[in-house]
Formats: sequence, C-alpha cells, structure tokens
Amino acid sequence: MEVWEAIRGRRSVRSFVDRPVERSLLEKLVEAGTWAPSGGNAQTWHFVVVTDSEQLRRIKTVSPGLLGNPPAVIAVCQDLGEAGRKGGELGAKFLAPVDAAMATQNILLAAHDAGLGTCVIGSFHKGAVARILGLPEGMEPVLLVSVGWPAEVPKPPPRKRDVISWERHGNRT
Repeated sequence: MEVWEAIRGRRSVRSFVDRPVERSLLEKLVEAGTWAPSGGNAQTWHFVVVTDSEQLRRIKTVSPGLLGNPPAVIAVCQDLGEAGRKGGELGAKFLAPVDAAMATQNILLAAHDAGLGTCVIGSFHKGAVARILGLPEGMEPVLLVSVGWPAEVPKPPPRKRDVISWERHGNRT
C-alpha cells in the first residue's frame, strides 16, 4: 500500500466481525509503533496487548470510548518516571504523550495496511486501566487502540481545507 493511500484510507472503525487477530500480526503492529519518532530517542513507551475476553470486558467497563467488540486492544503506555529521568519535566509532560501519539499513528497505518480496522480511544479511566493491566508505578496508559477485522468501514469525513498560511498566520499567498 502506498503511504498516501494508507493516510487517506484509514478510518476509525468501531464495528468488528467476530474473528481473532493473529498474535504475529499484533506483534507487527507493536513493532510499527516502536519505529515511530521519539523525542531525544527516549523510547519510554510500552505496549500492552489484550486479547483475553474477560480482560477486554474489564477494560470496557472503565472505557466509555471503547465501542463495539474488538478482539484486541493495544494500550499505548508511557513510563513517565523514565521519561522524566531522560528528559526532565519536558520529557515526562510533553514528549512522552507526543511519542505515544506518534507510535499510535504508526500502529494505525500498519493495521490499515494489513486490512484491520482500528479506533483510538482517549476516553477511559487511566488509573483503572493501569490497575487492570498491572502497570508498575510511574507507567500510565496514554491511549487505547481497538483492533479487529472491520464489519464496516465508515465513509471519510470532510476535511477542513483552509489550514495553511505562509510566513505568518492568515497569509494565504
């Protein structure tokens, strides 16, 4: 798949068929995440892949944004203690969440290329998800990504077009 095709074709999928995603494919998605840029090359991320139905049910109870019944969820986490040691306050408060977002985008594009549907979830109780996943002190979930074989793919929403200025805001030429 060409990069532009992946960028323009990826959608947030919230409806999945009842079919598991192979472990090897989920590992490839995480590997794609690890190839994302990382501020100062800190790479303080950790990914928890959940496929167990009971564990998915627990996560769903504290994640109002997790819709449908995905066969897998990838929790994109950050070790904020390590991020702070490597990058100070900037590392922990800014770079770690940005790094998680960039890793997530790589996961989304790799999943789309494999024919999978995904949806990024930011609406969840971080403390509860951390407890469910058994995260150590200082590590927190930043984003959840539902992953599965799409039952349907939404049509693309319109894109805002007037988003570029040259040299100064508002300068369109």
